[in-house]
Amino acid sequence: MQRRKLLATSATALTAAVGTGFLSSCTIRQESPKNAISLPQTRWRMATSWPISLDTIYGGAETISERVNALSGGNFQIKPYAAGEIVPGLEVLDAVQTGSVECGHTASYYYKGKNPSFAFGTSVPFGLTAQQQNAWLYEAGGIEAMNQIFADFGVISFPAGNTGAQMGGWFKQKLEGLQSLQGLKMRIPGLGGEVMAELGVNVQVLPGGEVYLALDRGAIDAAEWTGPYDDERLGFARAARFYYYPGWWEPGPTLNALVNQKAWNKLPSEYKAIFTTACYEANLTMLSRYDTLNGAALQRLLKSGTELVPYEQKILQAAEEASFQLYADLSAKNPSFRLLFNEWQKFRKEVSSWNKVNEFSLSSFSYTER
Repeated sequence: MQRRKLLATSATALTAAVGTGFLSSCTIRQESPKNAISLPQTRWRMATSWPISLDTIYGGAETISERVNALSGGNFQIKPYAAGEIVPGLEVLDAVQTGSVECGHTASYYYKGKNPSFAFGTSVPFGLTAQQQNAWLYEAGGIEAMNQIFADFGVISFPAGNTGAQMGGWFKQKLEGLQSLQGLKMRIPGLGGEVMAELGVNVQVLPGGEVYLALDRGAIDAAEWTGPYDDERLGFARAARFYYYPGWWEPGPTLNALVNQKAWNKLPSEYKAIFTTACYEANLTMLSRYDTLNGAALQRLLKSGTELVPYEQKILQAAEEASFQLYADLSAKNPSFRLLFNEWQKFRKEVSSWNKVNEFSLSSFSYTER
């Protein structure tokens, strides 16, 4: 799927969306398009990796569903399902690939075991911020690069949410240097988990709905999820006291809408444009909601006794070194990873050089206490 073609097919839906308040807080009028009568009645199921209780991340799937319904005049409907209702939260790609469901909402790095390059579709350690991630995906070839990989699985992927920079996890005991990571049991997915494993951590991968019980009962010693809002809702502060930052393994993670390629090919062009537009909205809306909600949630956690702790510089330095050694090792073993990483790294250096001038200099001044 070429980006220009994808954007071009979205033009009609985007025009309609703007006209009905898509890019504002206005309520969308439920008016059927003039040609809706000629379009087929289409019903899809969307498996997700999220419990309904996590209303912001699960909300990405709901945003897609609501907007597809509104823009198609009710002719194209998608019903989202929480993790476990159709398939377990970490098996969404498999369900979409086999056609058990037409589409899914998940994080592509959950499936790095199938291809390590999937990690780039969500986030990698010391990678891109949310803004940089969107720039890479939408304007620097990231969507095309990811879909070349997904094509091997009969799937097409769309950016459909972003949590923003994440926190560094909850720990039952305060870390005392690198040595305290040895043998520590921690829930952390993606390539960040592989880096932690290199630092001595016993890595566990659990879906969101299972993390609290594992942490509370001592099956794991530490866990990361997203940030203060979701972490508060999951109750992590009742199971662990020390809240670390920054989440160096996920500086701007994208959530992904996956679609079975055969199901996608059957859609009329209007529905393809509508679905693409709905994913754009989900991507923007989720990030905006998290940035709005996380600050107040963090203050509530701190007032309840949570202790905010920065990672030691030695841990961050060791993690960064291990991360880029991992990328080098994966590049040596996997040609597709090497090709993708080289292009991604080129973009990362270019955008970071620019952001050091415009964004970092201003942030360094604005966020310094005076």
